[in-house]
Amino acid sequence: TDCLLIEVVFVIQSQRNSFHVQQAENLRKDLLLQAQALQEVSNIYLFHTFIFVFHDLLTLYLFGKNSSWIMFLEEDTRVKLHKLHEVLKKFDRRKEWFLGKPLHDEESTIIHHYAFSENPAAFEYPDFSAGWALSISLVNSLTSKIEEEPLKSDFTIDLKHEVALYIWEDGKGPRLTGVPELCTFPEHKPRAQYCATTVSSHSPVCGQPVKSDNIFVAVKTCKKFHSDRVPVVKKTWAKRASLLEYYSDYADPSIPTIDLGVPNTERGHCGKTFAILRRFLSSHVLKTDWLLIVDDDTLISLPRLQALLSCYDSSELVCLGERYGYGLGQGGYSYITGGGGMVFSREAVVQLLASGCKCYSNDAPDDMVLGMCLNALRVPVTHSPLFHQARPEDYAKEFLAHQTPISFHKHWNIDPVAVFNKWLLNDKHTEGLQKSTKEEL
Repeated sequence: TDCLLIEVVFVIQSQRNSFHVQQAENLRKDLLLQAQALQEVSNIYLFHTFIFVFHDLLTLYLFGKNSSWIMFLEEDTRVKLHKLHEVLKKFDRRKEWFLGKPLHDEESTIIHHYAFSENPAAFEYPDFSAGWALSISLVNSLTSKIEEEPLKSDFTIDLKHEVALYIWEDGKGPRLTGVPELCTFPEHKPRAQYCATTVSSHSPVCGQPVKSDNIFVAVKTCKKFHSDRVPVVKKTWAKRASLLEYYSDYADPSIPTIDLGVPNTERGHCGKTFAILRRFLSSHVLKTDWLLIVDDDTLISLPRLQALLSCYDSSELVCLGERYGYGLGQGGYSYITGGGGMVFSREAVVQLLASGCKCYSNDAPDDMVLGMCLNALRVPVTHSPLFHQARPEDYAKEFLAHQTPISFHKHWNIDPVAVFNKWLLNDKHTEGLQKSTKEEL
């Protein structure tokens, strides 16, 4: 049977921040123009919720029940409709198909709860940037399954892996079928001519980078890490900061660190983070539009962050970083995970503190408490996959190959200076970094 594009429902995974709304709208218009040129009708829906894929499947099924495929796109995915048409024709739409560009783990990783530790490479999951598709018969099965057995996991850490696990269902459902025409090359590369999907940009830049003296950088540390972690910060990324303070439980003038009067806690650091938010708005520090809060074992490229922030309006409520979810199936919330770096516009900090939101204890998890507060305020947290809560080896190589990362986190079993020099030092946005990563693949 011929697969007409009228039979594909496109779902663009977008976000509520104005920059992302515009990106998704541009993609929607491009798809409509291509569909018109091919004299076909296209159904396109924009979803702004993080976890829609599980909990809105029934809605999607109702949208798409007269179609053959539901195709999920990121806002930076680019589609050649006529090529996608040819690709989908190869698959019998009456069967249960889960199509995508496969990723796999080289070693078992914390971000996937150490799944498949015996053989991590055996399980494949889709790179969302390339787009991924479900046949409508699979969507139908999943809709029934979700009604009987909602998603169990409390934490949503890496949605693409969790989607693949849920669909596979310990072997009861289909595995991901790799489709070579679903690609993550930049659209202008020669190899992309064979692709039905490509990626528009490795690193968004929307104008002049934000000046370094318009970002206040707060590093959370404590006395026991003054001698091993703080020197790494100073040796690697801190020299690119114009305004940076180290916050500790002990005032050490040789660094110097500032004691905020909050005792150190083994975990959580909520008291310390809220003290930083208050200090950011006080007369003790120079007034800037942006606040970056990092851990003392975060590795970050400030020039790349400055370039990324050119896409955001500091007069809006912006909370940016790597987004995780907690209890999303049961009315939970999303939050920016602290280790990869949390970025706030001044206006977001003003609203957070004005809301009266506070820690229920000094050692509460700061990033999750902030997520609860933002959720109560209806302020969206904005996800960027360029921030990373873990180390480079905790992510699939092919996933990092089409990124210009902004941050990584943790010094565990690595040389942090070498990791910084390899992944984050080169400020020329793309070529050198991607070339070296691709050579390793």
